[in-house]
Amino acid sequence: MKIAILGYGVVGSGVAEVLKVNSASVAKKAGESIDVKYVSDLRDFPDEPYSFVKNFDTIESDPEVKVVVEAIGGETIAYDFAKRAILAGKHVVTPNKALIAAHGAELFALAEKHGVHLLFEASVGGGIPLIRPYCGALLTDEIQEIAGILNGTSNYILTQMHENGTSYADALKSAQKLGYAEADPTADVGGFDACRKLAILLSLATGKTVDYTNIETEGIENISAEDFAFAAENGYTLKHLATAKLTADGVQAIVAPFLVKIGHPLSTVRDVYNALWAKAKTTGNVMFYGSGAGKLPTASAVVSNLVDIAQNAHAPHTWTAESVRILPASGYEMKKMLRVYEG
Repeated sequence: MKIAILGYGVVGSGVAEVLKVNSASVAKKAGESIDVKYVSDLRDFPDEPYSFVKNFDTIESDPEVKVVVEAIGGETIAYDFAKRAILAGKHVVTPNKALIAAHGAELFALAEKHGVHLLFEASVGGGIPLIRPYCGALLTDEIQEIAGILNGTSNYILTQMHENGTSYADALKSAQKLGYAEADPTADVGGFDACRKLAILLSLATGKTVDYTNIETEGIENISAEDFAFAAENGYTLKHLATAKLTADGVQAIVAPFLVKIGHPLSTVRDVYNALWAKAKTTGNVMFYGSGAGKLPTASAVVSNLVDIAQNAHAPHTWTAESVRILPASGYEMKKMLRVYEG
């Protein structure tokens, strides 16, 4: 099976590496070899053993390319290339949560019309095998509540503040130095990355579009050492959670820092790890945990979708363009911590 990789950054190069290192096991599971025919990137990589092209037309018009791996990121160029790939009769695999959250319904419908698939296992949870079992539960059950730590950067920063007494500013610098946070960390620390992931999970649960721009979102920028001290005195810690309840009137959803009781499974999720707790109508409580970020874990999730396509063994994880009502925060009750200074 010939594929093309769009974007040779962290994830794109990781996909190529996983396919190279695990070529024998991947071929055995897929029933055929999975070979990179093209890599598309504006930069030059003269030492890499792949055919690099700068014009997407080459990939689009090549009938040998069956799958396009979109690893560019963002909503604009990625959307254009994904749509063109689908129109050309090619499957698309992407870890791009921004693309799926913003254009999922449209691209799913287009893929169905053209007899191809759009798969996105790595878009939520990185290397955690999350989408497949989460959607599998939906076949016979109904998700009622979810709460998750869906951004490794924010979780790393809060872990440093909690365990080492590090200030927010110093913890952020550490995250950037280690490559966990971008030079502009707004999407992570502002909660927008987690918000998009929450919208994807809710869209899958409802089968309809959940507009992430309507989800109340608060970041971790204002968390201080005093907040952690107060929380500890009362048997809690602070975690940045994406939470939601599905009701008959709509979805209650919020992304914000929460007090989490010490001993709760989410309280022990530290560093860059991610976790998702879900409550289903008949199954009860389930939890997914693992490495939510990183080059090879995320790339492995992408490769698992490539194997799915080769095996023709993927489930139809989609939703329609019909909108789900996001209830305003004023429409339901929620406890909130207020810390008051004296003097």
